[in-house]
Amino acid sequence: MSLFLGALVLVLERQQARLGAESGAGSQFSAGMVLALGTLGCTVVGYYVLQPLMVQARAGQGALSFAQLHLISGGFFAVKIVLVAALAWRAVTSR
Repeated sequence: MSLFLGALVLVLERQQARLGAESGAGSQFSAGMVLALGTLGCTVVGYYVLQPLMVQARAGQGALSFAQLHLISGGFFAVKIVLVAALAWRAVTSR
């Protein structure tokens, strides 16, 4: 669900940036797109990189402990929250 919603926000930000660029008010690559890409990146790293490593760490394998990986995962989640909050703030203040 997170990937779907992140992709949807990215598409909407892309449309806004394209319309802004056509009217001469900026680039086609906007700050909103960077924020949306950041949220998608945090989701992908958390789900496809960290979760498999956490499963291995629970089994006693891997270089990092489960607690260390859980802390890293929590950090990515905190960054994602900040990025989503910035996107929401931009959406509210632009209207």
